[in-house]
Amino acid sequence: MLKNLISQAAFAAVVLLCIGMVRPVLANNLNGPLPVSLQGVPVPTVPGLLDGDSPIIINKTTAVALGKALFWDTTVGSDGYACASCHFHAGADTRTKNQLSPGGKFSTLPTAGTFQTTAGGNQGGPNYTMTSADFPFFQLADPLNGDSGVIFKSDDVLGSEGTFAGQFKTVVAGGANTNDVCARAADPTFHVGAIGTRKVTPRNAPTVINSIFNYRSFWDGRANNVFNGSSNWGDRDTNAGIWVKQTGSKAGVVKQRLELINASIASLATAPPLNDQEMSCDNRVWPDIGRKLLLRQPLQNQQVHHQDSVLGSFSLSSTSNLKNGLNTSYRNLITQAFNSKYWAYSGLGPFGSPANGGAPFNQMEANFSMFFGLSIQMYISTLVSDQSPFDQSPVDANGMPTALSASALNGLNQFIDANCSQCHVGPTFTAATVATNGLLAQTQPAAFGLNSNNPVFTSSSVVNRLATQSGNTLMDTGFANNGVSPDGADLGLGAVDDFGYPLSFSLQYLQYLAGNTSAVYDATVSTISPCNFQLALALNVAWKSTEMFTQADGVMPQAESTTGCIETTQAYQPTPAAMKAQLANPTSLKTMTITGGLFKIPSLRNIELTGPYMHNGSMSTLPQVLDFYARGGNFQTTGKGLVVIPNGTLSQVPQNMADIITFLETLTDNRVRYEQAPFDHPAITITNGHAGNNQIITQTNPLSPELGADQSVVINAVGAGGNTAPLLRFDQLLSP
Repeated sequence: MLKNLISQAAFAAVVLLCIGMVRPVLANNLNGPLPVSLQGVPVPTVPGLLDGDSPIIINKTTAVALGKALFWDTTVGSDGYACASCHFHAGADTRTKNQLSPGGKFSTLPTAGTFQTTAGGNQGGPNYTMTSADFPFFQLADPLNGDSGVIFKSDDVLGSEGTFAGQFKTVVAGGANTNDVCARAADPTFHVGAIGTRKVTPRNAPTVINSIFNYRSFWDGRANNVFNGSSNWGDRDTNAGIWVKQTGSKAGVVKQRLELINASIASLATAPPLNDQEMSCDNRVWPDIGRKLLLRQPLQNQQVHHQDSVLGSFSLSSTSNLKNGLNTSYRNLITQAFNSKYWAYSGLGPFGSPANGGAPFNQMEANFSMFFGLSIQMYISTLVSDQSPFDQSPVDANGMPTALSASALNGLNQFIDANCSQCHVGPTFTAATVATNGLLAQTQPAAFGLNSNNPVFTSSSVVNRLATQSGNTLMDTGFANNGVSPDGADLGLGAVDDFGYPLSFSLQYLQYLAGNTSAVYDATVSTISPCNFQLALALNVAWKSTEMFTQADGVMPQAESTTGCIETTQAYQPTPAAMKAQLANPTSLKTMTITGGLFKIPSLRNIELTGPYMHNGSMSTLPQVLDFYARGGNFQTTGKGLVVIPNGTLSQVPQNMADIITFLETLTDNRVRYEQAPFDHPAITITNGHAGNNQIITQTNPLSPELGADQSVVINAVGAGGNTAPLLRFDQLLSP
């Protein structure tokens, strides 16, 4: 088994590093940790990727170039879609036409699957163009009073337009034809009359900028921290593996396991190109994509700026003449970037063949998922926005920035006072960056504002025990329920993977404590240390409790080392028998675990440019977001965060909310705003709905007369120097 080609001891040391504890200081006696700069914070390392005796990537510079080309190349999708098609604007998606999906993912609401009338009084549905009047998707008579009466609500989601899908038949290797051969027809949900429209995802596309710090990726965390080379499922996927050429007397190739930690972006990258809502026809597999791309010129139909910060040296363009493509092939980039043992085997046979016939796959095609995932990860690791006004401000002895305006400073204080920083914590402004927060707590505690005398702390273990409005519960760190949508609107973290296993670490942890190790699918679960929970799970005391385990139930010292414990009195866990007994009691508060409706807490960096907001895209402006939190959310949901309650300091003092927005605007890096390096990019044609409207489609598509003709917007190529005009906010792109 490949364990990153490093020793078990080294692997364990890295895992322990990633589950350190964060204990933030209260700023000026307010209610949360003090945000800190991202400057100098290291990107989480992936042992074995670039180091060791036989690293996977041997040329980092070329790997980044490969990743950038693949991220922006519309040839990757079955019908003209790239990763960047949904992440082209400050890493997010600001399109306004054909962006509605009828309900959330796995919704159990009675209206799921049915498009709703919009807040603007329009029919909505496929190919509808959003207007300012359509937001927010939940409205009260008084936006700041949660008891004032609902005047509008919709469970529709503003997602991202994607593929037409269809049954996959084959790809064309090389050449000018970039669309896959698929049997395409109008979708039962996404159509106008008899004409099919592109499908729309049931969740909003979050920004990819700074996403390299996330411990898990996607809103529901299904992109595993461990990259297996084949899929997004990490160690859960027992069939995953990569083909490795043998040396010496060992002939041929062997399929081996791959386990690269801190690689959730690589995991994520393998999913959309096979997803029939996002980029792919049904039943396409990764070797098919490899066959399609390897002989092609990267970005063959897209202009590349001659001063592109990464691709400039490969560009065919000049100062006066922008041209399409790079001066190489994807095959050449892979051979330069990756260790030859992953692509040099010339034989055929063990890698399988296309499902619909054709020549057997070769090693490079069979391993293309690994090349794609890791090169995308290398590119995304360069997209770190650490030069915002907030980052560049000096700080005083208390850690408060001194170069911000009075309005922004008041906004920062209000941000902390309103408990925003309890979830949007650390240099990335999210608790989802578990490894980064843990590392910073260990290596730069003063910079992170740690105070050993402060009784309030936030765990950067992958699981924590927290207070919610439903009671004390185990929850996955970095995920929260804020009441933006009702219970049942979207399972979120409560869903299962392709194998029927829970996405939640918390549910696995209960099984681990009960001794049922066969129900633990993520190795990190066995490293959880209860002495670092915010609220105790077990105490070695004689008295009985309905909310925690005590001697009356059966407790034992925690399995993990107590080194570095924050609360040593909590260094206990229930005995397996005690946990089994409580698991058999469905009403037990001791085993209460919330998973449904929990979503990954997003970063707030560049937030002014990354609307629409929330996982369902239901808000178009930051004032709408502040109104939402000031009134205490939309719905009283199971597991709703204890801090999401009506806040009079905000609702009764408009200046405080305005100042919070002023503070949030200091988190925008001007390099992002003006698309300067490293945020420059090739040209890309973005589909934006279809000819006509939500009542009639006026032209059909060359792919099939049953499909609507695409309307498109060209995003021009930009070099390292960026643009003169800034990116606009989402609400500025909406018609009245």
